[in-house]
Amino acid sequence: MSSEKLRPDETTVAVLMGGWSAERNVSLASGEACYGALRRAGFKAIMVDVKRETIYSVLLDMKPQVIFNALHGKWGEDGTASALFETLGIPYTHSGVLASSVAMNKEKSKIIFKDAGIPVSESKLVDIEIAASSHPMALPYVVKPVAQGSSVGVHIVDRTSNGPVTSLLEERALFGDTVMVERFIPGKELTCAVMGDVALGVIDIVPNIGFYDYEAKYAQGGSRHILPAEIPNDIYRKCQRYSLMAHQALGCRGITRCDFRYDDTPAEKGELILLEINTQPGMTGTSLVPEMAAHAGHSFEDLVTWMVNDASLNR
Repeated sequence: MSSEKLRPDETTVAVLMGGWSAERNVSLASGEACYGALRRAGFKAIMVDVKRETIYSVLLDMKPQVIFNALHGKWGEDGTASALFETLGIPYTHSGVLASSVAMNKEKSKIIFKDAGIPVSESKLVDIEIAASSHPMALPYVVKPVAQGSSVGVHIVDRTSNGPVTSLLEERALFGDTVMVERFIPGKELTCAVMGDVALGVIDIVPNIGFYDYEAKYAQGGSRHILPAEIPNDIYRKCQRYSLMAHQALGCRGITRCDFRYDDTPAEKGELILLEINTQPGMTGTSLVPEMAAHAGHSFEDLVTWMVNDASLNR
């Protein structure tokens, strides 16, 4: 888009939501919330429940001036959708093809983060059958899909576990033939969003049950959010600095959110580890990015308006 701000009453925005990934339901919630905020901001927003067979023709016929990408998970978040928008020549929100693709792949993004000087946890890729039948790493460790979001499919294996995660084989459709096994970092779950070239506040996420899994992220009352996080000032600043570094190292655009583990247990020295970057963070009523934006003085309507004005091609 040009540097001149769009007039909302003259701008048609297609809000893409739903899709067919494991995160369809939360994408619908994100899309509905963003649609409502865009309408309140005066835009001519249209909700589009994305179907594989019709999305190209729908967008071709609709000819929106901007695509607001509220899709989550595979296809919507891995650069594939961005490539379609580029092909159609319609400006869109969030990151471009390459950044989205690399960010979605936890192994490849970790390599870039490490090279940029951002601390990451030790991990390795393991055949799913090996991970389901033996411990591929010293306890405690985490098993997760190489390319999924929203903590979909994440398993923590600790000393209270009966053994390896034998149910992985039943989840092969989600994981594929290879899983990521990663050293478990105890302590706090922290997150920080980047809006353009500015790191927002840091939230300490306190799950009400277990760890910050899919349910804790999106269920009402699934977790408590402490903003600003009550952590040492140097750790707070590191979260912000690492989030901006990760955003820039991958060439991300628009809004991203980085998730961290901070080991504040007495025996440790405050280890801070970047887990991943989200190029399509949730935008529901319980989501973190709108909360961080509000803390920085941006209403939900201001946030989506900024995102629409930030939309472009060749991202």
